[in-house]
Amino acid sequence: MTVSIFIGALLGPMALGVPIAFALILSGVALMLYLGLFDAQIVAQNVLNGADSFPLMAVPFFLLAGEVMNTGGLSRRIVALAMAMVGHIRGGLGFVAIFAACILSSLSGSAVADAAALGALLLPMMLRSGHDAARAGGLLASASIIGPIIPPSIGFILYGVVGGVSITKLFLAGIFPGLMIAAALCITWFLVARKEQFELPPRESGAVRLKALGDSIWALMLPVIIIVGLKFGVFTPTEAGVVAAVYSLFVAIVVYRELQPAQLFHVFVSAAKITAVVMFLVACAAVSAWLITVADVPGALAALVEPLMDNQTALLIAIMALIVVVGTAMDMTPTILVMTPVLMPIIKQAGIDPVYFGVLFIINNSIGLITPPVGTVLNVICGVSKLSMEELMKGVMPFLIAELIVLLLLVLFPELVTVPVSWFGH
Repeated sequence: MTVSIFIGALLGPMALGVPIAFALILSGVALMLYLGLFDAQIVAQNVLNGADSFPLMAVPFFLLAGEVMNTGGLSRRIVALAMAMVGHIRGGLGFVAIFAACILSSLSGSAVADAAALGALLLPMMLRSGHDAARAGGLLASASIIGPIIPPSIGFILYGVVGGVSITKLFLAGIFPGLMIAAALCITWFLVARKEQFELPPRESGAVRLKALGDSIWALMLPVIIIVGLKFGVFTPTEAGVVAAVYSLFVAIVVYRELQPAQLFHVFVSAAKITAVVMFLVACAAVSAWLITVADVPGALAALVEPLMDNQTALLIAIMALIVVVGTAMDMTPTILVMTPVLMPIIKQAGIDPVYFGVLFIINNSIGLITPPVGTVLNVICGVSKLSMEELMKGVMPFLIAELIVLLLLVLFPELVTVPVSWFGH
């Protein structure tokens, strides 16, 4: 009964168009009324405590770094480097998109920011070359979701804060799975694009490639600084956000000189607006998270999956299937905030490594960004490409299947996550 009330109080208002943040509060209040614990002071206290977390300070700084990256020329130079290196290969613009997505993901940590950059820079080029619009848009959308997987990742930060898991370990654990998804996208793009008729960009000379590398070297140094700094304990993930923001501002203003002082206000306001949305969701989710614990919702769910508790693989497959369904109706941030406190006790009880589960969880949530009807990244690409959601979904489908296969492989072979983490110093 408790689980039914929580789900009904959450999904009911959402179905009526109530913003997710307020639906989270309503679901918490509904549980409080059912348990006879309603107190407005408890609601207010949990909202305040939900946002009062030092690790969450990384969120606004990484979001700011993403805004500076797109405005200050870092994204454009990364795409130019990818074009110079692999643009001449058959279907090269698709490989450029995947290559650029991997690098951009190590700069911003946001799939939406990467989708906006890739869509604006590469989609017109792909269309001019003769690529099918839906297929090109589908690839760009699918490549953009690498953003929350390869560190830095706002998704890992939120999961780590809510679940009490080391964010540094999560960052390092996301590198190899992110590259696996990139490889799967490359294979899929090669297969689906080989029958298309399109113009191939000319092969660039060695001098042009060196120039593109030189132009982008300042942007390429940022992920190196972050990964090395985290591995050797030079700074925490929160401090890494500050480093990313300050470094990107320095490069954009002083080195590339594409971000003018007059533009800074717009950049800061844009980052602040996105931060406000994320942090308000985090604060409101704290109410329902507290009630989830008090009402022992995880215990009720654990009883339902009791037959699977002795089989970690079967349990993970069931949980991943559930999250795929949830991801079609909820955006990434609220899914992390709602599901983490529910699933974490079950994961620990089953003896599953929370870091390993976190990688699977964030990959699954990232895939949710390209599944309708919510599909935030889909909406971004639709806006850039002027395609309908139905048309874009046809282009996304082969790449979505490839990413789900990678997720299944990671469930079946945990060493694909755990072994590479040991290379980076787990």
